[in-house]
Amino acid sequence: MPLTQIEIRNAKPGMHADGGGLYLSVKSSGAKSWLYRYQIAGRRREMGLGALTVLPPVEARAEAARLKATVRQGTDPLEVKAEEQRERQIAAQIEQVGQKLQAATFRRVAEDHIAMQEAGWKNSKHRQQWENTLKTYVYPVVGDMPVGEINAEHVLQILKPIWNNKTETATRVRMRIEAILDAAKVKGLRQGENPARWRGNLDAVLPAKSKVHKVKHHDAMDWKLVPSFWRSLVDQPGMGALALRLTILTALRSGEVRKATWDEFDLDEAIWTIPAEKMKADREHRVPLSPPALELLRSLPRMVQTDLVFPGVRVTSPLSDMTLSAVLRRMGIDDVTVHGFRSSFRDWAAEETHHDGDTVELALAHVVKNQVERAYRRGDQLAKRRALMDDWAKWLSGC
Repeated sequence: MPLTQIEIRNAKPGMHADGGGLYLSVKSSGAKSWLYRYQIAGRRREMGLGALTVLPPVEARAEAARLKATVRQGTDPLEVKAEEQRERQIAAQIEQVGQKLQAATFRRVAEDHIAMQEAGWKNSKHRQQWENTLKTYVYPVVGDMPVGEINAEHVLQILKPIWNNKTETATRVRMRIEAILDAAKVKGLRQGENPARWRGNLDAVLPAKSKVHKVKHHDAMDWKLVPSFWRSLVDQPGMGALALRLTILTALRSGEVRKATWDEFDLDEAIWTIPAEKMKADREHRVPLSPPALELLRSLPRMVQTDLVFPGVRVTSPLSDMTLSAVLRRMGIDDVTVHGFRSSFRDWAAEETHHDGDTVELALAHVVKNQVERAYRRGDQLAKRRALMDDWAKWLSGC
């Protein structure tokens, strides 16, 4: 017979049958709860239904009757309960993933990507360039969108307005979007193809960079005119003129000359070793110094306050790039750039000498494009480049 209200209220610790497999369990602490006992496939099983304070007797008996009918049909209530619990867990996980994907905006993924990549960049300027281009062109369109929802239409919305008139910038923006979306895919934040990929994707709707953007090379002086210019340059006073002379003698980039320090030079061996972090190709570069280059370096004063070969107005800082350009302007030369003298050197070597093209490229610190060839090439042809730079110095002086 079912337990009466008085029997339930006064029940002592132990198990009290209520009928139909339903039991009232009383703990030594006085806590009371309902249990349903049943047998299925020869196994005796026990299932908790809930505390008496939550589940009154009428509801407990109704639940026991429902479970009894389930057992008669050959279904184990505990297995049903476990399956329902698994489904709830899966649903909760799916909801968590959805919330994570919603929170993973393009802006947040981009910021994480920049922070991770920064250690591999040569200077802070790269971070600034990434942040500025994303802030200007990308974030206004997709910055607050879930990174998994960005598609080709969004990418085109970013690129089309700047593709024809700011092609170089647009190309870099596309590459940065592609890198960020690739990183998002690795992190499980998006699926499918990368909508910012160029080959086999955006190249079908956007004209190639070479079709809309003509590369503007640095204006260079005709190599035949360089010796006469050199004679005028030698007479120019100031640290900027001296730095420009060494830049031309070595066919280097102005930044490598302006930031040179005395510890990089071995004047006895006539070699200047520029560390990798100062080179555009991120590789150490040895420069054979011609006699005029050695003479120029030995004539320079060495300052106690700095190790810089060409200190600027502030002794602890190098000359500015504009200082070398100002020398050209002061000489009345407005149609060439400092960097252009590298092209003058390259043209002279091709037109006037029999020096090997690879030797000339190495003198310019250019990286061999063929990766296989680069892997097997270990030397830097220092002896050949010394002969080349000596010939260049002789050409400059009119010999």
